[in-house]
This record gives sequence, C-alpha cells and structure tokens, in this order.
Amino acid sequence: MKNIDRKAITAIRILAAEAVQKANSGHPGLPIGAAPMAYTLWKQMKHNPANPKWQARDRFVLSAGHASMLEYALLHLFGYGLTIEDLKNFRQWGSKTPGHPEYGHTVGVEATSGPLGQGISMAVGMAMAEAHLAAKFNREGFPVVDNFTYALTGDGDMMEGVASEAASMAGSMGLSKLIVLYDSNRITIEGDTDITFRENVSARFASYGWHVQSVENGENTDAIEAALIKAREETEKPSLIVVRTKIAYGTAKEGKASAHGEPLGEDNIKLMKKFYGWESEDAFAVPGDVYAYFNSLLSGFQKAEDDWNALFEAYSKQYPELRREWDEWHSGRLPDELLNDESFFRFEGKAATRSASGEVLNRLIKYLPNLFGGSADLAPSNKTNLKGAGDFSAGSYEGSNIHFGIREFAMAAACNGIMLYGGLRAFCATFLVFSDYLKPALRLSALMKLPVIYVLTHDSIGVGEDGPTHQPIEQLASLRSIPNTLVFRPADSKETAAAYISALSADGPSVLALSRQNLPLYEETGKGALKGAYILRDTQGEPDVILIASGSEVEIIMKASELLKEKGVRTRVVSMPCMELFDRQSEEYKKSVLPDSVRARVAVEAASSFGWHKYTGLDGRVISIDRFGASAPAGVLFEKLGLTAESVVKAALETAGK
Repeated sequence: MKNIDRKAITAIRILAAEAVQKANSGHPGLPIGAAPMAYTLWKQMKHNPANPKWQARDRFVLSAGHASMLEYALLHLFGYGLTIEDLKNFRQWGSKTPGHPEYGHTVGVEATSGPLGQGISMAVGMAMAEAHLAAKFNREGFPVVDNFTYALTGDGDMMEGVASEAASMAGSMGLSKLIVLYDSNRITIEGDTDITFRENVSARFASYGWHVQSVENGENTDAIEAALIKAREETEKPSLIVVRTKIAYGTAKEGKASAHGEPLGEDNIKLMKKFYGWESEDAFAVPGDVYAYFNSLLSGFQKAEDDWNALFEAYSKQYPELRREWDEWHSGRLPDELLNDESFFRFEGKAATRSASGEVLNRLIKYLPNLFGGSADLAPSNKTNLKGAGDFSAGSYEGSNIHFGIREFAMAAACNGIMLYGGLRAFCATFLVFSDYLKPALRLSALMKLPVIYVLTHDSIGVGEDGPTHQPIEQLASLRSIPNTLVFRPADSKETAAAYISALSADGPSVLALSRQNLPLYEETGKGALKGAYILRDTQGEPDVILIASGSEVEIIMKASELLKEKGVRTRVVSMPCMELFDRQSEEYKKSVLPDSVRARVAVEAASSFGWHKYTGLDGRVISIDRFGASAPAGVLFEKLGLTAESVVKAALETAGK
C-alpha cells in the first residue's frame, strides 16, 4: 500500500470517529474497520462526483446504514460537495448528514438504508434493473447500460431474513453485475456474534448460487482490489467478498461491542491518532496532500463519463428510435396519449377489481413498455401477468414479468432498488393480508418518495373459505397510517383504472387493495375517483344522511340508498376509494362532498373501523369488522358479520333520527 493510500484511509477513519464524537451519537466501529475496503472500492468504481446522477455510473449501497459516517467521509473526500461543516453537523437538525443515509437528502446517497437487510435487497433490485435495461437497449459495440451494483454489508445484514430472501433470488437470476462486500467483524451490540450467529455465510451464499471469495485481512487493500477484479470478471453469478475486519481497528475499543454504537471518547481518539501517526491533533483537520490526492482522481472519474457520453452520442445517431425510447423511459412522465384515451376507462359487466387490474396493466403496457414487475408466486391470483411481455430470468433479462418467488419482503425491497436505478416503473403483488411481510420496504418506498405500485388482492373477508389467516382486517388501517402513501380500494373497474392513473402520477408508493369477488360496474363511477372521494348518487336538497364506503361495500350502500329512498329518507352515496387523495383536496371540495351541516353519516368497510371516524364524526356510525374473520363462503360472512344493506339502513335511520 502506498503511503498516500494509507493516509487517505486514515482520513476516512479519523473523520468518522470525530463526527461521531462531536455528535455524541453514532457508530464509529464499522467505519473505522471497513475504511480500507470502502476506499479501495470507491477508487475503482465508475462514478463522477461532478455529476452524481450520471446514468451509467456504478451504484453503491451502504446496506450497513448505521455506518453512515463512512459514506459521508467518502462523499466529502471524493468531492461530492459535503463540507467539513456538514460532517461537524452529523446527526443534527437540518444537516445533510443524518444518522442513516437518506436518498434525496444527501447528494451521492443512492438509497435510504439503515433497516438492516434492506440495503442489499435494494441492490439486488438495482442489478435487476441494469440487466433488464441492458437487454432492452444494448447493441453490439454499444454497451450503453453496463454498470455494477455494489453493496457494503455487515453481520447484522446477514442475520436479517430479507437479505437471505434477496440473495437467494439474485442467485437464481444469475445477477453477475451485483457485488457485495461483507464486513465480517463478528461484533454486534450485544457482543461477539458467536452468541447467536455461527453459520458459514460463505457456504450459505455458495448454496444460493453466488461466487464467493474471502479476504482474511481487512487491511490488505491489494487483496481486496484483486477480489474486486475477480468479482467483476465473473459473468454468471453474483459475487460475495467476505472481508475479515476488526471493529474500531487501531483504537482502545478494537474488537469490543462498545465500539459498535458508542463514541470512542476524546482520549481514545487522541490514542487512535497516535496509532495511525496522524499529523494533526485538531479535530476535522485533513492534510492538504490528502485533499490534493483525492482531487487528482477527479479527472479519471470525469473521463469515464466523457467516454460514455461519446459512446451514447454515437449510439443515438445509429439507433435514433432506441434513443427516443430511452428518453421516454427515463422521463418519468405519463404520455399524453394515455391521459387522453377515454377507452382506458371503458369496461363491461361485473368483474373482480383484481381482474380489472389485470386488464388495466395490460392496457398500460402499450403506453408504458417500461413497466417491470410481478408477484410473490401469485400472478394467476393477483392477475399481474403482462401478456406477451416475456419473463425476466437468468439468461433472459428482456422479459418484463418478474417471478419473485414467495419472498414478499425481498420483492418489495427489490422494487425500491428498481425505481432507484431509474428508467423503469416497478410494481409488485401479493395478497393484502401478506402486506405485513413487506411493510418495512413499503415504508422505505414512502420515505424515499418512490412511486412503487403495490397490487394487493383478496382485500377482505370476501376471500371466504380461506378463513381468518387470509382475511385482512387491520391491514388497510395500518397501510393508511404510512405517510406519503396512497391506499386505493376501488369499487369497480373504472375506479381501478383511476387508481392506476393516480399511482403512476404519485410522488410516493401506492397500494391497490383489490377484490377477489366480482363487483358491479356502476354508471356513475369514473374519473371522480381521481379526487379520492366523490358523490355517486345524490338527492334533491340537503341529504338527511350520507353513506360512505370503499371497494366492495359500495354495492352495499348503493342498495341501502334505494331502501332508504323508499322510506322517504334523502340519501347521498359517497364512494371513497382513497382517503389520502380526498384529504389533499381543497376545503371547498371536501365540504361539497361531506358538508358540515349533515352530521348523520354511516361509513361501511369490511375491515377495521380505525381511521373512519374522522369522516363520520361523533354523531355518525361505522359498520366494520373489529374482530378477525372466519372460514365460510363470502356471502355468509358478510351477513353474519353485519355487512348488509339492512344493517346500513338501520344505522342510517338511527343517526338521522328517523
């Protein structure tokens, strides 16, 4: 190792330790131990600090997000615009250096990481996106899509189940452009990993179909560099490089659990500087020759982009139609042809909204050929197969249908990675009740403002005989509680089409909760659903009572309104497929649908009542299911659990004082 390389690595270590110390909060151990491998990787990576969003760059995900100061030190030294002041403000209000890396907040951060296991899983999605786009756009002599995705993981990542799901999936898909560095320091918060984690990780990944290497000394940058070169030469398997490190190497807390999540202490930092021969006792002082060295690397990074730009310009001239498609795929805009296509909202007859969703997806693929997604082994039930679009699999990456296997969490996390990569529109699917398996990844979709579409079918007790294990009750309320997330429960095919239009235009994830059972097609439904709630049926003058429902229960309140009319009760029927969209409307619009003067309101939904009372008020009623379901035919369940037009009529008469 050259002396300047040693000084550069030490600078990373010192900055990380001092930032954690100043904040009196953070994780210094892994950044110190992993600095040699991270530095070696970043020197080799294809990236350009002058243009952090350059499409052809390699991707880097710090899956061990608690080691955020490692990434911040790298971003500072490599010239991404993070200043020393930013490092001094680590973990402080409004800083660019939050406790865990945040996508869209700090320039150069490719993914919001920290919840362990999700970073490597998002990296799998990025590698999937690279493979798919390469199959679509590359031509002989023009590898315009040709980058690697790297993830740096720790012992905690390797213990989380989602990492195993994603790794198994990546091995099955043969994602050879994915390279994972595993910082194996064998220390967690509670102590040595031997207390709970003794498996052979290398053997596990080999069994998944990965190419596995080991570097026994994490200080040996030559060995790390050689392993990275060999990993890039592998063309059939993803690569894992296990690097044996010492947490907080060269400090008084080396090898100790206390180095994981506690500052080293001022005296220990002084001892650390002495161990490394650091020339300054001042905090956050980086020698000029270190800055000069990092600056000298910038021209090489710029040249990599310049070379690609020249390649892409020649490609654009030779393949103008592909260039046009490239621009469309990467624009993020919905084509005007789709928005102006009135036939998009035309359907016939009764249909389950899961079936309508399948029809809508196959209408969309004509306008959005960059749709890319699939189901957790439930495509025939979720109706998510894109007809004629082919399957994405090892050696056949041009297909648009992804078979995620029974891996809901990894599926959702991979979709986040697909969206982060760019150029594609990701969707994934399972049963609504299994949203519990993927919710942590959906939460990161919301945090990162990624418009992933979650197609969650079998949305209620309408599942019937499958029983309470498969009948969602509390899931809708749980999903509606996630900030920056749209949850749709459409009443018919037209509202399903509106849900997709909204989801494709959203600045965050959308959940489509869809029925297993057939639902009527209403003449009154349509684009009004784009406002989240709207009047389906009204009365002359001010209504005596307002009936509100989502999804399949709209049929119930429509029937109830007819019965109430016979009794002389003026009734307004409101479909509310998306609470979040309705809440975003103007006060004027919201009051035109739910006027303050009408306090008699009844809301109906075959799920938990939680969340509905803000629309019904103290005087209203919610007919819902605040218990688990049962195994019986759907029609029997709706009757036994009181979800009937007659129950609605009774509640309406009581609230209206009739």
